[in-house]
Amino acid sequence: MTSNGCTLSLHRLFNQAFAKTCKLSEAELSKALPHLEAAGWSLTETGDAIERIFTFSDFNEAFGFMTRCALKAEPINHHPKWSNVYNRVVVTLTTHDVGGLSKLDLNMAVFVV
Repeated sequence: MTSNGCTLSLHRLFNQAFAKTCKLSEAELSKALPHLEAAGWSLTETGDAIERIFTFSDFNEAFGFMTRCALKAEPINHHPKWSNVYNRVVVTLTTHDVGGLSKLDLNMAVFVV
């Protein structure tokens, strides 16, 4: 347990989607970062978001990916910031309500693959 009442368990991300949302502690972020990086995510320069670039064979495949992500994001009310140009989608995850990364971002990172 951390001082802000949040704990991190990468094995239970799906069950924690609706847990109290709070900013990840430095320790939690340090623990999660190697897993995120192994999955292709990188911490932004500001350190308050993670980002990943996806490249697809064509626009239809990219648009289908965005649609699948939207269907996952809506039930947990956590929506990615993204941009799309033809076959390329850039996804940025952060939790504005807490001013940085939260468990919701980790949960979305698991879905957005």
